[in-house]
Amino acid sequence: MTVEPLIGDVFGEMLRDALAVATGVGPRPLAGGRLPRPVIEIIERDDGLINGAPAAHYLDGPADWQPYDHRAVDRVEGATLDVGVGAGRVALLLQERGVPVTGLDTSAGALTVCRRRGVRDLVHGTVDAHVADGRSYDTFLLLGNNVGLLEGRERAPVLLAALAALARPGAQVIAQGTDPYGTRDPLHTGYHERNRRRGRLGGQLRLRLRYRELGTEWFDYLVCSPDELAGLVRGTAWRLTDVDDRDAPYYLATLRLTG
Repeated sequence: MTVEPLIGDVFGEMLRDALAVATGVGPRPLAGGRLPRPVIEIIERDDGLINGAPAAHYLDGPADWQPYDHRAVDRVEGATLDVGVGAGRVALLLQERGVPVTGLDTSAGALTVCRRRGVRDLVHGTVDAHVADGRSYDTFLLLGNNVGLLEGRERAPVLLAALAALARPGAQVIAQGTDPYGTRDPLHTGYHERNRRRGRLGGQLRLRLRYRELGTEWFDYLVCSPDELAGLVRGTAWRLTDVDDRDAPYYLATLRLTG
């Protein structure tokens, strides 16, 4: 018997439990009814591949960050929108530095975790919907591999247009991505080829997240090369001005508002 997961706030429930395990405060999953059980994020791809990773890294302080995260926050200028704020790790550091930062996420549960951790300014919703709030920013952060939010050729210009509508003159986008094409794993190279045959970008993933009894709807998430990113940006209100690939295959891409 195969049972489909209940559709729910997977990310929020996962972060709530990860915070409870980390702090010892609040209900948390227990192994054998006694010991805190590590909280694992399950990522299911549409070809049947399933990966799992500990969720604790969403709570990491700066001492445990990757070098590119530090370089990203050092580039922040002015009022900042942290897109996909998650558990608030970046927003908290920016607050400490006196940077006016707003965290945005579609997960209500994630924002609850952010509030408990001390993030002050939060917005529940999408970038597109936030345009109607009439706010504007100097920097947009898409960290934690959130180049993926561009999704693919159809969604990318829509998201970039929404960011431009929220942008002040001279604004920048700082986005972290991963070049997927260095692998020789046939599970991944075969998936890339399958995508291309379907008219998709090679690293255009079709995913859903799972946690305990919950699942998300299926969604697209883009893992692309810097060259592919340049192609997606071309013709929008943004221009790709810098790619920092010192930690390849991971990279930081900086976009600047044209005009």
